Amino acid sequence: MFTGIITAIGTVGEARQQGDTRLRIACPYDTARIDIGASIACSGVCLTVVERGDGWFAVDVSGETISRTVPGQWSAGRRLNLELAMKLGDELGGHIVTGHVDAVGTVAIREERGGSVHLEIDAPADMAPFIAGKGSITVDGVSLTVNAVNDLPDGTARFALNIIPHTAEVTTLGALRVGDVVNLEIDVLARYLKRMQSLQG
Repeated sequence: MFTGIITAIGTVGEARQQGDTRLRIACPYDTARIDIGASIACSGVCLTVVERGDGWFAVDVSGETISRTVPGQWSAGRRLNLELAMKLGDELGGHIVTGHVDAVGTVAIREERGGSVHLEIDAPADMAPFIAGKGSITVDGVSLTVNAVNDLPDGTARFALNIIPHTAEVTTLGALRVGDVVNLEIDVLARYLKRMQSLQG
């Protein structure tokens, strides 16, 4: 489990095929303290550490994961939002995040507003029922609050976010532009609520 509070930005230094895709990710963590088998969320995707060295760790990314996440995300030079798995007793500063991407969204609007960045992101129709104003959503691994949501005629949803200067600086979200695509994870509580409603008829 994760909280969606990003603790570092890593960079894919190498990506090689060996069945799955093996990534070597450079990061500012003290990697000597990261266990082999530990989970690290990489731009919202929970991955398992299979190797580590001075200032880097390696993970394997399956074809299934690649097919469900942002195209090109797992290529050399790509910057990734990183978060170590939550430990029992850690502060839950964001919301409960599983690291399982539900869909890919597209940045439709980006504006500077009073020092913050206003983003509006289009989400696919099957994700629309899970997005609510003042609810939580994870964008590229970052826990955020939905300011507003509009249901569009084609069944998709466009939701608005405010990215404060601190978040823009310490994550990759500050660099997003119109047309960029992002990994989305819905609030786990919304997921269970939707399931309960479907069973009630």
